[in-house]
Amino acid sequence: MRPSGRQIDEMRPVSIETDVTRHAEGSCLIRCGDTHVLCTASVDERVPPFLKNSGLGWVTAEYGMLPRSTHSRMRREAKAGQSGRTQEIQRLIGRSLRAGIDRVALGERQITVDCDVIQADGGTRCASITGGWVALRLAVNKLMKAGDVLSDPMIDHVAAVSCGIYAGQPLLDLDYPEDSEAGVDGNFVITGTGQLVEVQMSAEGGTFSTDQMTALLDLARRGTDSLVASQKAATGA
Repeated sequence: MRPSGRQIDEMRPVSIETDVTRHAEGSCLIRCGDTHVLCTASVDERVPPFLKNSGLGWVTAEYGMLPRSTHSRMRREAKAGQSGRTQEIQRLIGRSLRAGIDRVALGERQITVDCDVIQADGGTRCASITGGWVALRLAVNKLMKAGDVLSDPMIDHVAAVSCGIYAGQPLLDLDYPEDSEAGVDGNFVITGTGQLVEVQMSAEGGTFSTDQMTALLDLARRGTDSLVASQKAATGA
């Protein structure tokens, strides 16, 4: 029995509320169980210097956890002093979202997706990717409505979910009690058409087999299919 009482292939309840902030071109609040993340997408008509005059757009991400998003208060991270974990998660979110966009069609502009964890109960990076895609989709919709982008640069959905082996069982969508005790855990970033963007897997104090890895991937595909359906419902696709 899972600590939450869920079945091994059962996701936590997911909800995505859109247009939750006034100023951002795209925004949503994604809730995956007790993990809640605010995602906003901001459009800048400039690109980083290394892309100037390239004709290519850019999507990047920033990630942070609010001081009381966990059981005890943590210090706010200044950008110059971000932890290695924070930087790694930001890069993962950016890479994942760029996999779902045509940078030529986006044009020479940058969209920054900010993911702020309000409450954490495991899977914050996965919720950030899934919600970040929704915020990005909404921002692009505004660009298209204004005529700034002529063809839709969003080429596919991108969603992410965690899976792991807990008490010898492969489980879908780990919450914190499971994640903290899992012998194997992984994060799976998958497109709406089922293509893999990134897989992060590791064992703690042991090893895992190819069959176990395949079982986790199968669970992850079910999970991301469900998340893509939630993305479509949220954006009216």
